[in-house]
Amino acid sequence: MLEFHHVTFQYEVEDFNIIDDLSFHIAPGEFVSIIGASGCGKSTIFRLTNQLLPVKSGEIYVNGRDIHSQSRYCGYMPQKDLLFPWRTVGENLRLPLEIRGGLSKVQMDERVHAALEQVGLADAKDKSPAELSGGMRQRAAFARTILTDSPLLLLDEPFSALDFLTRISMQEWLLGQWERDRKTVLFITHDVEEAIFLSSRVLVVEQTPIRRLTSIDVPAAYPRTRACLGDPRMIALRERLIDMLRKQGDE
Repeated sequence: MLEFHHVTFQYEVEDFNIIDDLSFHIAPGEFVSIIGASGCGKSTIFRLTNQLLPVKSGEIYVNGRDIHSQSRYCGYMPQKDLLFPWRTVGENLRLPLEIRGGLSKVQMDERVHAALEQVGLADAKDKSPAELSGGMRQRAAFARTILTDSPLLLLDEPFSALDFLTRISMQEWLLGQWERDRKTVLFITHDVEEAIFLSSRVLVVEQTPIRRLTSIDVPAAYPRTRACLGDPRMIALRERLIDMLRKQGDE
C-alpha cells in the first residue's frame, strides 16, 4: 500500500538530511505505528507521504504508483482536530466531499449522516465544534478523514492531547473501527503501550537522521482487548521498546 524507496529529505534550515536514503513498506490492511524520540523526524515521513513536503531524492509509492501521479490516495489526521470553528460539525465533515466534487447536496448530507452515525455522533451534526468534548472532536475529525475515501490513513498522534481515560476510550474505539473496515493505517505515537495495543507492527526510529526503521511484530492476535497488555510477551515487548527509545535519547 505504501512504499518509501531510497527517500532523502533535508529541511532548508538544517545542514543534514533528516531522512537519509530511507526504504520501508506498509502492506494493505496493516495497522502500523511509528515510535521515536521527539523531533526525530516521524511527522516528516507523513508530510512527505501526503506531499506537504517535496522529497530531495527517492520515490514514494501508494498502491504501486508514484504519489505524484495520483490524488486522494491518503487521508491525514494531525494531532489537533483542526475543525473549522465557523462551520458546524456536519459542515466540517462535508468539506472533503465538497473538495472532491461530483455529489449533490443531498448525497453529501447522506454520507455525512452515515459517517456521524459510524462514530457515534449522529446528534451532533448541527452543533459547533466548541460544543463537543475533546474525544467527540477527535471522533468528528476521524470521520472527516474517513470521508476523504482514501485507502491509506495517516494518523499523527491523534490522542496525545486527551486525558488518560478519554485516550483509552478512543484507542478502543479506533481499534474497533479498523477491525471492521481494515483500512491501511500508519499511526504516530509517543506512547509505547498505545503502539503495541493498536498495531500489528511497530516501526522504531533508533537514530536521526532516519536511515532505517526497525520493524517489530506485535505478538497479539485480533480482535483485541486491553487484557492482551498483561500477556508476558506484550510486557516484554513494551520494555524492549522503552529501552530502545531510551538508548536513542542518550545518543
